[in-house]
Amino acid sequence: MKLKELYDFVVKEGVKEDPRGEQKVKKELSRAKKTYDDLKPGAKAEFDKESLENPYADTRILYGDADKEIKGIIIGVDMEIGELLLADRLRQKGKVIDLVIAHHPEGRALAGFYKVMNMQVDILAKFGVPEVPAENLFQERIEKVARSVMPVNHTRAVDAAKLLDIPFMCCHTPTDNHVASFLQKIFDKKKADTLGDIIDILKKIPEYKEASGRGAGPAIISGRKQSRAGRVLIDMTGGTEGSSEIFKSLAGAGVGTIVGMHFSEEHLKKAKEANLNMIIAGHISSDTLGINLLLDKLEKKCKIKIECCSGFRRFKR
Repeated sequence: MKLKELYDFVVKEGVKEDPRGEQKVKKELSRAKKTYDDLKPGAKAEFDKESLENPYADTRILYGDADKEIKGIIIGVDMEIGELLLADRLRQKGKVIDLVIAHHPEGRALAGFYKVMNMQVDILAKFGVPEVPAENLFQERIEKVARSVMPVNHTRAVDAAKLLDIPFMCCHTPTDNHVASFLQKIFDKKKADTLGDIIDILKKIPEYKEASGRGAGPAIISGRKQSRAGRVLIDMTGGTEGSSEIFKSLAGAGVGTIVGMHFSEEHLKKAKEANLNMIIAGHISSDTLGINLLLDKLEKKCKIKIECCSGFRRFKR
C-alpha cells in the first residue's frame, strides 16, 4: 500500500465511524469548498487545501513521498524526536519501517487541531443539547485552545523526520472516532445500572484490562460505585475537552454519566455542580483502543508489519 492510499484509508474509515454521521461530515466538506471558492487568489494560496477532502485538521501526512510503498510501520501515541530516532535505529538493525505514525498531532496538524472541536456541537446535539447555545459556549473554548498552540514549536518532530528521511504522518480524530463509536454502541446496548457496572464493562476490554494492571485503569472521579449511571455519554473525540459550561445542558438533556479519556479540574468541578457522574476510562488506553480498531481494518486490507511503542499496545480482534 502506498503512503497516500494508507492516509486516504484512515480518513475514510474515520468518517465511517464519525459520531455525527457521514451526512454531517459531507456537509462540512461542502462548506469548506464554498469557503475556498469564495476566497481571493492571495488567500487561496494560504488555504489548507487538504481540508477540502479530509475533514480532520489533526490528521495529515507530515513528510514523505505520497507514492512510497509502505510495508512496515512503527506507531505510537506520541511520536516525537526521540521516537523518530528510535525508528531510525531500528531500521539500522534491520526492522522494516517505511513510515512513522503518531496518534497525537504534530506539525501543521498540531497547529490546527482545534478546528476539529466544532464536531462536538453536533455530537452533543444528538444527546438533546440545543445547537446554538452549545456552539456559542464552544466558541470561547475553541479560541482558547487555538491561542494555546500559537507559541508551540510544532515543527520540531517534522523537521527531524525530514533530516532522517523517514515518512511521517499523524492520525488523531479518525482513531478517536473509532473508540467513541465502539464504546457508545456498547453502553447503548448494555445499559449499565451503576457506575460500578460501567467500570466492570470497561475492564473486560483488553486495552483497559491491561492498563488496570499497570495502575492506570478506569476510575470514577464523580459519583460512587453504587451511583446510578443513567444515560451514558462517551466523550472521546473532537480534538480535546470542550466547554466546561456545557454540563448543565447535558444534565438537563437526560445524561447521567460521562465517560471520557481525561477531564481537567475545572471540568470536574462543573460536572459535580451539575450533579453529573464522571468516569475516566484512561487516556493512553483509550487512544490505544482506537488505534487497534483502525489497525484491525488496515490489516484486513493489506499485509503490513507493525512495531509498537510510545504507550501503544497491539490487541487484535
